[in-house]
Amino acid sequence: MSWTYTTLKSAIQDYTQNTESTFVADLGTMIKQAEDRIVKSVELPNFRKNVTGSLTSGNSYLTAPDDYLYPFSLAVLDSDSAYSYLLNTDVSFIREAYPSAASTGVPKHYAQFDDNSFIVGPTPNANLNVELHYYYVPESITASSDGTSWLGTNAPELLLYGSLLEAYTFMKGEPDIMVNYEKRFQEALQKLTLLSDGYNRKDAYRDGQRKLDV
Repeated sequence: MSWTYTTLKSAIQDYTQNTESTFVADLGTMIKQAEDRIVKSVELPNFRKNVTGSLTSGNSYLTAPDDYLYPFSLAVLDSDSAYSYLLNTDVSFIREAYPSAASTGVPKHYAQFDDNSFIVGPTPNANLNVELHYYYVPESITASSDGTSWLGTNAPELLLYGSLLEAYTFMKGEPDIMVNYEKRFQEALQKLTLLSDGYNRKDAYRDGQRKLDV
């Protein structure tokens, strides 16, 4: 089965037997909190993205995408579209290695400067095309135009029990129910982690077909 925003909200109310108006009004927040916990608990290849952008001559800053969570790589592309990957360091390293913005060249290092931007060093000496490969925050089921999401379709059990945990926390529910829902959440999370870190990182050509011991 899979969830839409409407069917998920209905299921949470059925499980909790709670239709109180304040509770119902806050269901979207509870679901988003569950989604956030899931996205930050397991690295899914489905939530990788590549975007291109531009570094401006004399400007050592690059704006991060709105859905950016953390980077995998940042590369400068030359006129032949050949990639030169920058080394991920920290802001203090770049400040020390390139203390003057007047020291320019093709950037070799980058760091996350704040929530919205990166800093590179040295300062670009020309307008340069770049490609950022990063882990992104997927659109919430509460905000999608058709009321669906990747998690709602591909990890419905995990999204349900994550949402129920948030719902029972809101309700200050019984500890034994919370423990059971946490157990079910962790079991579903383990399955998704196996899919992400196991099956999705192998292929039959290199690793052979998966076999079960019987």
